Amino acid sequence: MKKDIHPNYRDVVFYDTSSEYKFLTKSTIETSETIVWEDGKEYPVYKIEVSSNSHPFYTGKKMILDTAGRVEKFNRRYAKK
Repeated sequence: MKKDIHPNYRDVVFYDTSSEYKFLTKSTIETSETIVWEDGKEYPVYKIEVSSNSHPFYTGKKMILDTAGRVEKFNRRYAKK
């Protein structure tokens, strides 16, 4: 294998901002923010909007998540005149 061509595979905390849910896993994602995890160690953190803890398919709850106004934009564009 060639040296210095593979990304850094490390422990990363993913933080679901919509449900305040955090989980630790391995990833190659680059991030500059860090967080202290439950074990007392500091890990890089990556913020996400949807995870299995907040997605309606996994939770069984119907939750409207419209962060960019996509529904209103669609309705304006395709509204019957």
